[in-house]
Amino acid sequence: MQRFIYALNSAVQQRNWYAALSLALTLPDICGRLENPHAKSENRFVAWWDKYLLAKYSSVVGGRPYTHLAGGDAYSLRCAFLHEGVDETVAQRARVALTKFHFITPPPRGGMLHCNQLNSILQLQVDIFCNDISQGVTQWVVDTQNNPDITSRTAALITIHDSSSGQVVF
Repeated sequence: MQRFIYALNSAVQQRNWYAALSLALTLPDICGRLENPHAKSENRFVAWWDKYLLAKYSSVVGGRPYTHLAGGDAYSLRCAFLHEGVDETVAQRARVALTKFHFITPPPRGGMLHCNQLNSILQLQVDIFCNDISQGVTQWVVDTQNNPDITSRTAALITIHDSSSGQVVF
């Protein structure tokens, strides 16, 4: 999994926002499949999100607990972006409360513009969002490192082989 975490962090550092967002939205699904390969994609994504990221996307507003981004809405965003290239989730059946996402780049003078919501539209700062997922995956790796089934399935993940040695790898 380290190669995927590295690729995500590199894309963020390079400000390659679409690549970073694509990988970030894919990683919870990969982790979920490695952990529970027989569950449906939506179920494993939502379970993973709620375990590793829900706390970061929840707060107290007006003295009451409030969830900015629950697993179902995160999964809807994943589907809308990865399958259709859009940020609107109205047509996604997994949608819970949000209908649109507005991703923004980091402000030029620093600061944070993250988890702002107007009605059912959630504004997310793309670097923070991707870094949150990277941290969640890193924690998941630690949590599952002693599980032999997950370790075995992880070994089967795709590898891009280095051709610089001149040898063909099969």
